[in-house]
Order: sequence, then C-alpha cells, then structure tokens
Amino acid sequence: MSRRYQRAHRIAALDPERDHLEIYQISAGLEFPWDYTRALEFALFRTYCVPSISRLLAATGEFRDRPQRRYDDTALLMAEMAAHGYDSPRGKEALRVVNRAHGRYAITNDDMLYVLSTFIYDPIDWLDRYGWRPLHDNERLAAYFYYREVGRRMGIRDIPAAFGDFRSFKRSYEDEQFRYTDTNREIGDYTVNLFAAWFPPFLRPAARLGVRSLLDEPMLRAFGFDPAPAWVTAAATTGLRARAVALRFLPPRRQSVLGVSKHNRTYPGYPTGYQPSDLGAPAPSA
Repeated sequence: MSRRYQRAHRIAALDPERDHLEIYQISAGLEFPWDYTRALEFALFRTYCVPSISRLLAATGEFRDRPQRRYDDTALLMAEMAAHGYDSPRGKEALRVVNRAHGRYAITNDDMLYVLSTFIYDPIDWLDRYGWRPLHDNERLAAYFYYREVGRRMGIRDIPAAFGDFRSFKRSYEDEQFRYTDTNREIGDYTVNLFAAWFPPFLRPAARLGVRSLLDEPMLRAFGFDPAPAWVTAAATTGLRARAVALRFLPPRRQSVLGVSKHNRTYPGYPTGYQPSDLGAPAPSA
C-alpha cells in the first residue's frame, strides 16, 4: 500500500505552477489514466450542450460522416501535448494542427474558453466521485496551470487568472448557455451512438443507457434525453466506486499510457509511424 501512494507523495513535493507538466503527466498517465480518458470524453460531450458549439459541429458534418476519426484526432492531439510537453517538437506540431483546424471557423473566444475549462474541471469532478484516492490540491492546480499554458498557445484570450475564477466562469457559462436545440440533440445522438459502437451489437442498447446514466440533469435537458432508469444510474455509480476501491490494492502502474493508443480505431498502430501532422480532419470542401 505504501508503494501505491509513492507518486502522490512526489506530487505533494512539487510546485503546481512550476512543475504543472510533470504533475499532470503523473496524474493523467500513471495514477488515473482510465479515469482521465473517460472524464475527457464526457468533458467534450458536455461542450455539445452549448448551441453555438453544436451548431458549428453539425454544419461541418464531421460527426455525421467521421465521428470515430474526429474522436481519435482530438484524443491523440491532446495526448501528444501531454505526453511530450506543449513546447516539445511533437507538442508544437500537435498545437499547429489544432490551431489550423480551429482557424477554419468563426469560433468565439468565450466558446474556446468554455471548452478549455471542461478539460480542467470535468476530470477533477469525475475523480472526486470515482478516483481510487483523493486528488492532491497540487493535482487540481497543476491541471489549471497546464491547460492555461495550452490555451495561451491556442490564442485563447482572457483566461481567468486563478483556479477558482475559471471554475466560476465555467459554471456561469453553463447556466447562461445550456439549453435545448435540435443541433444539440443531433450531435448528442451521434456521440452516444459512437460510444455504443465500441461494444458488441448485443450490448449497445445497454451502453446507450449507461452513457445517459452518467449525464447530469443540465446535460439531459440540453440534449433532450430522457434520464436513464434509476436502477441503471445506481448500478453505474456502484460499479465505478467499487472499481475505485479495488484499484487501491493493485500495484502502481509502471509505464505511462500518455501518447500510447493500443486500441485506436482510425490509426492502427499509433504512434508508430505517425506524426501529429498526420492527424486532424481534412479541410472542408466548401
């Protein structure tokens, strides 16, 4: 058990602003890799509750035509920055791909700010509920400082200057912007179907229910989804918490999973033979 918490002690000894990249790499790549992956999936899902975001995504046709590729591109590009550092050659190349993709469209700075905020706070909220150990305050702050630097390199303006201020911005933006629209529902359906497609056909109806069971009330309203039956929500929550308890007794992970995608569906064998510039959606035809 003492070995299981060695990295938490290491995190406690680091400075969350100066050492934010190292802390984030430990937390996301070694301590909570599965949880970070799931939480970031739902963080992106959450952004589709903003009508201006879902409207743009519906207009591009990417979710209709290439949902798996769009998911893989986003996940791999963000992982490149985290695994190698946003100022490394591969991290800079990944940032160029992200910035080029965003530069094709008229995206408001507030929408970009909101998406950035979900990458910080949704994993924190997930881990507060389902993590195998409590997050150290340094992990919370390091996530903020890490994404603040990524956001600056993406040209996002007016990033709040403190952890609490950015969380307040996120809450206020959701209160103001979350509301049902047909494009929310369209992108929401595409996303639920994408998640379900990762399972064998006979399990897909259960997977769709499982996804809905993990959405909070504001998300359900904004997508126009019916809530999952209470017993499904209870089963999902119990299962995730039981998993967290079991993980406490496992030995610590030896190798980081950041930048490694063993089950990638769009780019088999990634990262072998691939560069960040190989990723990303093609330019729109019109």
